[in-house]
Amino acid sequence: MEEIELKITPLDIKKQVFKKAMRGFDPVEVETFLEMVSEEYESLIKDKNNLSDDVLKLKTQLQDYQEVEKTFKESLMNAQQTMNQSRENSKRESTLIIKEAEVHAEKIIENAKKQLIDMKNELMIIKAQKDSFSKRLRHLLESQLELLKVLEIDDIGFDNPKYQTKVKTAVSPGSESFRTPAVGNKNAQIQDSSSMKNLKISDNILM
Repeated sequence: MEEIELKITPLDIKKQVFKKAMRGFDPVEVETFLEMVSEEYESLIKDKNNLSDDVLKLKTQLQDYQEVEKTFKESLMNAQQTMNQSRENSKRESTLIIKEAEVHAEKIIENAKKQLIDMKNELMIIKAQKDSFSKRLRHLLESQLELLKVLEIDDIGFDNPKYQTKVKTAVSPGSESFRTPAVGNKNAQIQDSSSMKNLKISDNILM
């Protein structure tokens, strides 16, 4: 705000001299009035100067406030941009993490499926081996039972007293026709045959 230059000052008012004329104003009253006007005018000038100083201070403060407001707006805008950028970065990172987790989960599922298939195959193989072993074991037990039955039949015939008497009287020791009784040969043949059969079966089981 520009200061207004005054064309008259309080001193001018005090020094103002009026011409005297007939029946004019009382000089004392005029001087007293001029003195009062001068003082009031001087007071007004002081108030005006004070107001000018206040206006200058307010203008300076306003400029400071405007600078602060400008800085605050810029800071707020930068913070908003930073927040938006951080939000976008977080969104991209979360999307990437979700995708990686999905890929990892798919790999885990695929591995689990493969392991399940392998376990099923192994289970089938073990079951087949069990069935084969059961069949061989059953066959071996049946063979042993048959052998026991044959041996029991032979033992019954050999223990017959009539049969033993016939064998003793038929051939005497020292004669050319002496030979091992047929029952002994039969038992020996059965035992040899059973032993060979058991060895074969055992070999088959171990294979």
